[in-house]
Amino acid sequence: MIFPVTEAAGLGIDDDHERVEGLAWAYGLVSPDPAERAAALDRHAGARMEAAAAHDRLHEGRFPRLRFGARMRAYRRACGRCFPGALWSGSAYAHGESSAWPRLPLALLFLEWEARYPQEWTEHAKAWGTKQALIRGLAATDHDHCLRAKLIDLVDLAVQRTYRCKDREYVRVARVVDGDELRDRLHRAQHSENPAAQRHASYVLWLLDRPEIPNTRHVWCGWLSGTLT
Repeated sequence: MIFPVTEAAGLGIDDDHERVEGLAWAYGLVSPDPAERAAALDRHAGARMEAAAAHDRLHEGRFPRLRFGARMRAYRRACGRCFPGALWSGSAYAHGESSAWPRLPLALLFLEWEARYPQEWTEHAKAWGTKQALIRGLAATDHDHCLRAKLIDLVDLAVQRTYRCKDREYVRVARVVDGDELRDRLHRAQHSENPAAQRHASYVLWLLDRPEIPNTRHVWCGWLSGTLT
């Protein structure tokens, strides 16, 4: 699976590492501390404004001495300082080798932000296509112990909330990290007092026991109606 490549393509491995290091502050976006999260949101909003300004400069003629290529590079750098632009692939993501993609920590951070603070994510970085592509890519790659634990956390978070766009993609992840840890969490959600968690966990467990059944909207509706057992 190749992670999304957009107009930022053409950057290299060094740019990837620089981008990850430069966004260390972004982990504040998932902080449980409201003050720390607010500071990170302000910084992210400022970075988005800078990217928008760079985009405007890219398409205007006010700087005739600044070649288009230079303006494009400036735009790419600005996009790389915020989400979702920070996830635009510069170096190739090796098929099946998550360790080959330096921006994997940013991909996990982006998905965790959406999972823990969906309204803030929607306001500051909404990108449903990027969310879908990242989840599919993570489901298709190799999974070491640390990555597996993060993916189980993401499935658990998605199950326990009201459905959001592209959440169904997490079933792909659940199927590849299936095991005692995931099932224990799903069973806890299934027996919780949260109706959404009960419903979602029951559905995911049902699919885990039936790997031959596709996770489609038709199957979901049939399961809800009781016509599929």
